Amino acid sequence: MPYGWDDVWEADFAPYAAQGLVPGRVVRVDRALCDLVTAEGPVRADTALVMPHDPMKVVCTGDWAAVDAAGDPRLVRALLPRRTAFVRSTSSKRSEGQVLAVNVDHAVVCVSLAADLDLGRLERFLSLAWESGARPLVVLTKADTVPDWTHLRADTEAAAPGVPVLVVSAATGDGLDALAAELAGGTAVLLGQSGAGKSTLSNALVGSEVQLVQATRDADGKGRHTTTTRDMLPLPGGGVIVDTPGLRGVGLWDAQAGVGQVFAEIEQLAADCRFQDCGHQSEPGCAVLEALDDGRLTHRRLDSYRKLLRENAWIASRTDQRLRAEMRREWKQRSAAGREMYERKRGGGGGHRKRA
Repeated sequence: MPYGWDDVWEADFAPYAAQGLVPGRVVRVDRALCDLVTAEGPVRADTALVMPHDPMKVVCTGDWAAVDAAGDPRLVRALLPRRTAFVRSTSSKRSEGQVLAVNVDHAVVCVSLAADLDLGRLERFLSLAWESGARPLVVLTKADTVPDWTHLRADTEAAAPGVPVLVVSAATGDGLDALAAELAGGTAVLLGQSGAGKSTLSNALVGSEVQLVQATRDADGKGRHTTTTRDMLPLPGGGVIVDTPGLRGVGLWDAQAGVGQVFAEIEQLAADCRFQDCGHQSEPGCAVLEALDDGRLTHRRLDSYRKLLRENAWIASRTDQRLRAEMRREWKQRSAAGREMYERKRGGGGGHRKRA
């Protein structure tokens, strides 16, 4: 199942099959056109019929679509409901959301060991990853550039509770087998700054030079935007990955639950505060401040938590909360169904399924 078609998608597609349309997965979007993979082969189709004014609903890499593949021109007629969506806020003054990838099982945050470790940025990525409905995974890349990365991995694990942290080197091949095994059978999106090694990692996982790679700057370990589109690539061992352009800004987008997941230990401490509305500033009986005093919690960690909560509250105040809540409920329902199907496939369960 290289592109993830399963019984749940097939059931959703039934009304479109009755109309003579075929299912296709979007592997690349190019303005008003998109490339899809179908059971009959690759298709390039026009998306004009399904391009709404809402930027959260535009065709995105990872979408499953109903395609009129026999038409002239070929047209995308509809999109199937999304199971998960990785969304960040844009730099627009309208505080719009931008969907980077949809229907993914793993949100892989790539962090280069060749540059200074920015734990605050990592926590920001992970907040969005948890909120997306996908499983977060941190990959520390370019392990061959540092003599000893054990303390860097420990710092990363402390900033990413409950998230697997893998250390890899595309240059030497170390850690690639473990990463490939983790991603096998599902859809993964690679996220991170320019220079994080996403394209190099994509090439190593796919086993060929499918993505252009540029050298990073020696001064700060950062790179240029090698990848300019979001491309879906099949993996030899099953599953697919979506390589994304490097992200300079990672604004939160309705990620309160995700922030809470990243800072789970602070949320647990807060439950023991004397006052339910404790602001963790100077209130008596504050369990968070007590943990700060006795060293169980660091000032950096608490400051990052406060910063992300403030930013998220500001974004939420400028957007339609009702629409966002409805969208989040739909994603959660779809994600639960998709996760069950994904686990069945990994465990070898389930009956006959069509391929796409």
